[in-house]
Amino acid sequence: MSPEQSSSYYKHHIFFCLNHRENGEGCCAQHGAQAAFDHCKARVKSEQLAGPGGVRVNKAGCLDRCAGGPVAVVYPEGVWYTFVDESDIDEIIDCHLKGGKVVDRLVLPPAVGR
Repeated sequence: MSPEQSSSYYKHHIFFCLNHRENGEGCCAQHGAQAAFDHCKARVKSEQLAGPGGVRVNKAGCLDRCAGGPVAVVYPEGVWYTFVDESDIDEIIDCHLKGGKVVDRLVLPPAVGR
C-alpha cells in the first residue's frame, strides 16, 4: 500500500524513551536507551524500511513508564516494549516492524508505570 492510500503517513512509528533524570531517580537513559535507539534507527535505515509508508524511529522524552525501563512504544498498535540488548531490538524489528507480529516476551505489562 502506498503512503497516499494509507490513513497513516508511516506504517509503524516507534518511540524510544531517552529521558535522563538529573536527580538520581531511575530513567531509561541509565539502561542503554540511546544505544538501542541508535541501533534501531541504523538497522531500519540499512534495510530500507525508513520513510513514508514504512517505519519512523523517534526519540521521546519521558514516557512515564520508568519502572519498566528502558521502554519503546510502537504505533499505530500502541504496543509497549521493554528490552535489554540489540538482539531484543532486532527481534522487534524483524517480528513487529517487518512482520506485523507482536513480540509477546518483550511486551511491557500494562500495570507498569513510573
